[in-house]
Amino acid sequence: MPDHRLRIYDSMEGLLSNADNPTPLVRINRVVPFQHARLYGKLEWYNPFGAIKDRVAANLIEDAEERGILDVGQKLVEPTSGNTGMGLAMISNVKGYSLTTPLSSAIPLEKRIMLRFFGAHVLELDDDLCPAPGAPEGAIAKAHELADRPDFHMLDQYKNEANPGAHYKTTGPEIWKQTEGRVTHFVAGLGTCGTITGTGRFLKEQDPEIKVLGVHPQEGHDIPGVRSIRQLQQTALFRPDEYDELVEVNDEEAWGLCQRLNLEESIIAGPSSAMALAGALRLVPDEPGVIAVVIFPDNAFKYASSMSRHIPGMAASGGTSPQERMMTTLIENTRGTPALTIDLEPAHDMIEAGSPFIVDVREYDEFTDGHIPEAVNMPLGEMSDYAAHLPEDREAPVLVVCEAGNRSLTGALFLASLGYRDVRSINEGTKGWRENGFEVSDD
Repeated sequence: MPDHRLRIYDSMEGLLSNADNPTPLVRINRVVPFQHARLYGKLEWYNPFGAIKDRVAANLIEDAEERGILDVGQKLVEPTSGNTGMGLAMISNVKGYSLTTPLSSAIPLEKRIMLRFFGAHVLELDDDLCPAPGAPEGAIAKAHELADRPDFHMLDQYKNEANPGAHYKTTGPEIWKQTEGRVTHFVAGLGTCGTITGTGRFLKEQDPEIKVLGVHPQEGHDIPGVRSIRQLQQTALFRPDEYDELVEVNDEEAWGLCQRLNLEESIIAGPSSAMALAGALRLVPDEPGVIAVVIFPDNAFKYASSMSRHIPGMAASGGTSPQERMMTTLIENTRGTPALTIDLEPAHDMIEAGSPFIVDVREYDEFTDGHIPEAVNMPLGEMSDYAAHLPEDREAPVLVVCEAGNRSLTGALFLASLGYRDVRSINEGTKGWRENGFEVSDD
């Protein structure tokens, strides 16, 4: 049994949230203008894989297992805007399933990279930020196409009652227990609508006077994971008759409040969290006895590449963009990871066997000064211009090299973001290659 008091667990599954192991409630103090009402953010990045969708992923899989649908080695497919896919990928790793995730190429680069890093097979499509069930070329249509094959199963977070069921079983009971039954208002952003529907249903069963409030973005928004009112009409779990009020928040308001939450409250909330809070500030009355709980679905770190579009001062400074800084962090955190790197000897053996495609990401003058035979020069800053020269087969082995093994990690991550599943950076680079006496070409 997990020991929540000492925080000791037999596996990561033990960290999944429930009433005995809730995600935190933190009072919002400085960005709230209220004198009487108390607003609390429920920090869902404390779920084991970083987002509220971990609850949904776990319950989707548990429900399918209980119904005898899944066997070890099962191939799952699920369209996603990122967080559900991450939760499903990690839980699949624990349980021995595989996951394919069709998604929009408009989803932040950070999420697409990390989905691949977590082991998902990512299919990037020219789709809306939030997948639409009726789009013939979209992520949901692609997932259904794969699900029609006998070796795949689609859990379908957009229709599956196990989605709101996850929140009925966990999120609702947590809030009720944490507020000692005194919660008066519950506020959530609207995406698949599993959170608001399941949590709201539980809370209203405890006290019908609790107000369930939904917040949605403007049409044409740039906030991943949530849906405009038009997009919500296509969402099977959108049950407006069960909500007390809805409100729209625009991008500017959401991203501005997102920055304030981080700077003034030291709460590392992402844009959908700020959107939900902005809606709460409009809908929740400033009256004595009011206790409002606002869902904060995930943290800000997945949205660095989007911040430069919405927050002043976040664009390139000193030649370093938020995306480049994110890449630097990823490189530092993944240096030496077997899945992303390869040592000189096994790299040499692979090349001698003639199997890999070799990408040298150094500048042209460095490349011509000496490179691994058969390597193709694709300078790091121009890699996107060379995409046509890459192998068509995304399963083909690719080795990436630079001078010392630093820039090549960024190149490997970039290729992984394009869908290459067997790509590795050569540790020690061309410098180590020479020092080991391996052949170098200058033509």
